[in-house]
Amino acid sequence: MDKRVYIRTYGCQMNERESESLAAILVGSGYEIANDEGAADIILLNTCSVREQAEAKAIGKSNLISRGKNREKIVGIIGCMAQNLADILPKKSPNARLIVGPNRIEKVPAYLDQLLRDSNRRIIDTEMGAIDPHFAAARDEKKVKTSMFVSIMQGCNMGCAYCIVPKTRGPERYRPMEEIVREVRWLAERGTKEVTLLGQIVNNYGANCMPYVNGKSPFVQLLEKIQQIDGIRRIRFLSPHPKGFKSDLIDAYQNLPKLCPQVHLPLQSGSDAVLRAMKRPYGGEQFLAIVGALREKVPTIALSTDIIVGFPGETEADFEKTCDFFDEVKFDMAFIFKYSVRPRTAAARLGDQIPREVKEARNQILLERVERYSRRYNELMVGEAKEVLVESWAKRGPRRLEGFTPERKKVIFAGTEDCIGQTVDILIESCTTSTLFGRIV
Repeated sequence: MDKRVYIRTYGCQMNERESESLAAILVGSGYEIANDEGAADIILLNTCSVREQAEAKAIGKSNLISRGKNREKIVGIIGCMAQNLADILPKKSPNARLIVGPNRIEKVPAYLDQLLRDSNRRIIDTEMGAIDPHFAAARDEKKVKTSMFVSIMQGCNMGCAYCIVPKTRGPERYRPMEEIVREVRWLAERGTKEVTLLGQIVNNYGANCMPYVNGKSPFVQLLEKIQQIDGIRRIRFLSPHPKGFKSDLIDAYQNLPKLCPQVHLPLQSGSDAVLRAMKRPYGGEQFLAIVGALREKVPTIALSTDIIVGFPGETEADFEKTCDFFDEVKFDMAFIFKYSVRPRTAAARLGDQIPREVKEARNQILLERVERYSRRYNELMVGEAKEVLVESWAKRGPRRLEGFTPERKKVIFAGTEDCIGQTVDILIESCTTSTLFGRIV
């Protein structure tokens, strides 16, 4: 059997970054990365466990690719679902010969070597451990782009009632600050102009193990160090937690020119009662205070959020409070999820009390609000000249390019290839709910 590997990634940006690192260390170990599964001898599914549907899709895919002419291929399930369901995956996906949790992905090349030598073997590894520095920074230099993800931590200490992440990724562990800065500098030297820092609760970076300096948290200190790196023009981060938005981070939006005027601030619910049941350590008043402080520093800041509808016990009055929150904050983007029971979470014992049709209806109501406020935010940009960081050719339309404003709004415009990787000024002429359209000025 040859050593051609295809990696299919499900889930979050953290999974995308880990798949990128895995591809790089596989190449360094003598493997070849295939562009499609048909050309591969080994298929690895990097999985997500946040929602039941994501697990079902990955399990279905693992079984589908093990049939017929694919029967001889090695199938591996890695990532969060491998960690969460390691005890039952051998039955649910009997042809998966490799099951590896997200904390052990760096071991995959060695495990594949073993499986290639022994066709009857199955390997399962879900141990927790420290962040492997080589894996965290591993990259294929040929794949460096204008905008790149940089992982700064692993795990979560929060224990939200609905969330499986602490079970799949373990407690918080942080990469050394100098190691992260070194990686960002390396990227900048190869043409990267924007970095997005990643962590399960990214603004909790360094908590309780790195010192505050001049009243600034380790996370803000890291932002300041990246601010000083030549070549980097924009800094973003995902996903933060409201509890990490203290005055030092809020001030950073005014003091650090490279920190983009865009925040993803997960609310989850507008009802204090539901937030308490979710074990979210803030209330609506505290959340609104953060929003107000951010808008005081940057009045045009773009605000997106996460919402769960149909959490056990959510009444119609609770849901109306979430609707009221949307009307007050006017989020310009939101990721809205219908609650699904995740085994081994605190909320699992509550069951799934809210009928599916109620969840569907509430989901649709919020989607309509998101569309309304997203369109309104985009319309405010029409007639303005915006700095756009150009990332690629647009998927549709001849000779049209795609880039993003500092607020992370997609812009489509006509241009030439030499614009890719550069910032250009675009006069915004029209918009849809999700996209701006304009011309170079």
